[in-house]
Amino acid sequence: MEFDHIHFYVENAETSRNWFIDKLKFEAAGQVIHPQTHTEVVKNGWVYFLLSSPLSPQSEVAEYLRYHPPGVVDVAFQVDNLDGVINRIITTGRKVLHPIQYYHLDSGCLKWATVLGWGGLRHTLVERQTFVPGKSLPKIPFIIKNTPSSTGLEGIDHVVLNVEAGELNPAITEYQMLFGLEPQQSFNIKTKRSGLQSQVLSDSSETVKFPINEPTSSTSQIQEFLDYNQGSGIQHIALKTNNIIQTVAQLMQQKLPFLSVPETYYTQLQKRGIQDCLNSDWERLKNAQILIDWKPQTPEAILLQIFTQPIFSQPTFFFEFIERKVTFFQGKMIQAEGFGEGNFQALFEAVEQDQIKRMLNQINNNQD
Repeated sequence: MEFDHIHFYVENAETSRNWFIDKLKFEAAGQVIHPQTHTEVVKNGWVYFLLSSPLSPQSEVAEYLRYHPPGVVDVAFQVDNLDGVINRIITTGRKVLHPIQYYHLDSGCLKWATVLGWGGLRHTLVERQTFVPGKSLPKIPFIIKNTPSSTGLEGIDHVVLNVEAGELNPAITEYQMLFGLEPQQSFNIKTKRSGLQSQVLSDSSETVKFPINEPTSSTSQIQEFLDYNQGSGIQHIALKTNNIIQTVAQLMQQKLPFLSVPETYYTQLQKRGIQDCLNSDWERLKNAQILIDWKPQTPEAILLQIFTQPIFSQPTFFFEFIERKVTFFQGKMIQAEGFGEGNFQALFEAVEQDQIKRMLNQINNNQD
């Protein structure tokens, strides 16, 4: 099982396509226009996004946007045995929204089905038996050519779901039943003002990583997301890169806005001595405000992260860029794992500062 593609519902597919090209250096891969819906396909290396907007008030996209801001509606997975997966999901009583469908191609067959996830989120499951140098996607009547990433992206590292307070455990159970995902790491982050609880789920191969967050206070940034989103939804997608310094430098040239990190963060890192392992990269990481985490026994297997500001007009969805460095330890190749436990507090505080700024701006605007 692995991430296959992500489907967004947006207000204007063409405008969103241009944003992904201009800010994230994606490339346009084609479009599909139906009487009610306009869909643009964009890609960067092995990352594929569908961007759909309404062409009529009766469109499914228009109905979604009446209740929610733009965001992710479908996190699609590639599976090896679609029939077996769907049969197992049916036996658990979970809802199959669209039964198995087929595209018969000259070089093979594309099969897919869609199931209901948590809070209305959908999951399209895809099985490919094709042998062409490109990617076929459900309901996209053309093959997308393989081209390398212009920014060093290697794929999707993880996708994060926010749920309402009290729904974390039921959501965990739901994804255990749907896909056999199992709990891995858990986090409980608190500041003086708010907090969150998070549980990371993963498939048996640890290829699919699916953290779920719930708020632990009414002032939590997770609660802010839920309020603006009108319910649970995908908070962010982490994109893997093989050189985060280079990737971020390119995206900064595109004027992609990133989240600011508190000044004290790097002071605390220096006290832990990580700059000795980073050599000349230390200053570049610091200047780019990239977060750094590691385990004491394998300090060279460093985890590097950075987060964008929300990409839509509401403070909901954003992107993360992540690099997991590799080292040799006791004769074995070790890659940085986890999700930056040491960074969670700094990230939470940084997002909280953005949240406070929005609140103050809103108060000032109301007074004016």
